[in-house]
Amino acid sequence: MKEQESIPVTKGQRSAKFVKTGIQIGGNYIKHYSKKLFNPGLSRDELNEDNATDIYKSLSELKGSALKIAQMLSMDKNILPKSYVDKFTQSQYNAPPLSGPLIVRTFSKNFGKTPDQIYDNFNIHSSNAASIGQVHQAELNGTTLAVKIQYPGVGDSISSDLKLVKPFAFRLLGMNEKDLNIYIKEVEERLLEETDYELEVKRSIKFSEACRHLNNVVFPKYYPALSGKRIITMDWIEGMHLKEFLKTNPSQELRNKIGQALWDFYNFQQHELRAVHADPHPGNFMITPDEKLGVIDFGCIKEMPDDFYHPFFSLISTDVIKDKAKTIAAFRQLDMIHKDDTESQIEFYYKAYREMIELFARPYTSKTFDFSKPEFFEQLYAYAEKVATMPEFKQARGVKHFIYVNRTNFGLYTILQELKALVNTDSFQPHLQ
Repeated sequence: MKEQESIPVTKGQRSAKFVKTGIQIGGNYIKHYSKKLFNPGLSRDELNEDNATDIYKSLSELKGSALKIAQMLSMDKNILPKSYVDKFTQSQYNAPPLSGPLIVRTFSKNFGKTPDQIYDNFNIHSSNAASIGQVHQAELNGTTLAVKIQYPGVGDSISSDLKLVKPFAFRLLGMNEKDLNIYIKEVEERLLEETDYELEVKRSIKFSEACRHLNNVVFPKYYPALSGKRIITMDWIEGMHLKEFLKTNPSQELRNKIGQALWDFYNFQQHELRAVHADPHPGNFMITPDEKLGVIDFGCIKEMPDDFYHPFFSLISTDVIKDKAKTIAAFRQLDMIHKDDTESQIEFYYKAYREMIELFARPYTSKTFDFSKPEFFEQLYAYAEKVATMPEFKQARGVKHFIYVNRTNFGLYTILQELKALVNTDSFQPHLQ
């Protein structure tokens, strides 16, 4: 892939990029409607393809929070047309990398040294480029290392980027202004944490130590002395990403083993740590040669406060959902039912949310769950599509914690679906006393 020689850093440069993309999209609409004059039955497929290509190209050159939004949207498969999902999925593995001189400049700025003065060997060509940074392989004292380098300007441009990306998100997501502001604010808080590499190193060490006892899950060792605000050095974990792994046609037994490791990793964190790795896209995991799950990124962590954890998991993991009064009380606590709702609104949201939670929580309500069965996902997507068209859901409902907790669980479900794994889902139970 062609390396990127420069990156728009200032607010003006980044704003100009968005304006240019907006003009291109306007041109795509003109082209579409011109063709439609002569072919009234023309579908929006070509328009979606052109828009997705132009938006992804712009976001991938901007990097940072703009590209991160694309990555998040690619995981919410029920929200976007397929052409957007296909294009945005590239951001999980394969954004255009930055060129060597930009990398050397980042090292000089952060350490006052070039990579060659720090490591015995440093590969100037990246192994992996994603939304916030890219990874290079290095060696020091006989140890192979992964060096993650944050793109210039990413941390400083989050707030302004999200303002610029808002019109695109508004059109693509179809949210009302209030909903969108809550969504953007929560994303901004997580992204500010995610661009703080010193915080990421501390969390990575803390979480990998806490999860080290889990079966078939492995973590790299982190090196704080070789890390800083924009650079993280860790052990290189050999292995394959999910797409590569699935191409090897692994046995069902191995699919189940990796799926179980993933399920245990997430549910141990949810229930024992009350904080969870909230970026479950396939690019953050490796399947190692000795058939274990390697977790290589702890940039995005979502903490779950008691006033969210208790009502949420009481609905999912206990008999509360069978008691209408207790269920409504939990919905009120989670702001899914508002204090000024009428009796008919309370009844509507009670039924709608109960249906949603009973569907969403199905993997949690039995001892095992087979993620290879398409019916569960067909029902999930059908329900999401139905809700998306209902005027009752245009106003903001639910506390902000749902944004990342739902994203985490849907991301987990999606990877397990791709693995077609059968897992034991009762390995870690919630603590609700």
